Amino acid sequence: MSTRIERRFAALKKESRAALVTFTMAGDPDYDTSLAIAKALPKAGADIIELGMPFTDPMADGPSIQAAGLRALKSGQRMTRTLQLVREFRKDDNETPIVLMGYYNPIYIYGNERFLADARAAGVDGLIVVDLPPEEDEELCLPVLQAGLNFIRLATPTTDDKRLPKVLTNTSGFVYYVSITGITGAAAPDTAKVTAAVARIKRHTKLPVAVGFGVKTADHARAIAEGADGVVVGSALVEALRQSLDTKGNAGSGTVKAVTGLVSALAQGVHAARRVAAE
Repeated sequence: MSTRIERRFAALKKESRAALVTFTMAGDPDYDTSLAIAKALPKAGADIIELGMPFTDPMADGPSIQAAGLRALKSGQRMTRTLQLVREFRKDDNETPIVLMGYYNPIYIYGNERFLADARAAGVDGLIVVDLPPEEDEELCLPVLQAGLNFIRLATPTTDDKRLPKVLTNTSGFVYYVSITGITGAAAPDTAKVTAAVARIKRHTKLPVAVGFGVKTADHARAIAEGADGVVVGSALVEALRQSLDTKGNAGSGTVKAVTGLVSALAQGVHAARRVAAE
């Protein structure tokens, strides 16, 4: 049986367009605002939603997403509340795929078996766990697949042809290509290099390839969407949210719109792309 993620990419392939994948931090700046943003994302143009699992030591993330995680933790966000957020989202939307993204520690503390049962029951479709390499697949990846969820792996510019097959083993849903080396939000990707990298990955897998890290504008999104199956935007959305907060870090009347407005612009960029991705 296919997952929501697989069905969404299959539908978009028929439309000959890339997916817009949005990342926001669960619980940032507070639970209610975070839920309101998540609920508004599909109408704004998000095809797949990534929710960050707040963690105190997010080593692959830049300042924007680190700060978002700290705001969420300060507001009381914990794994139980992140799963509750997904359950609330699912009351009104049973179609939009949801991916939880973050680090292994919060899942490990929660308990792997308990987490997978609760995540599936809540309506989670996939996981991106950035600090679990393929050598540790028995730890979480294989149980995730057995639970009927997708385990989405990262590939990077330094993932060469020798390493790539190992990275792709047991990967499902899609491959997340990190377009730059370094932390999130650090620089804009080189479109030509990204398109070539996506084509190289596709020689090793039939899975869709989504590209993230450094995508900030509609023009970036359009350029990436011409050569990839998906465009992932995170830091730019998290930064738009931050700029909408008051001096005490609280959400204002324009916080949800600050995020969804940017998502709408990014979606227009993705929809305007002329697909040249290798099939």
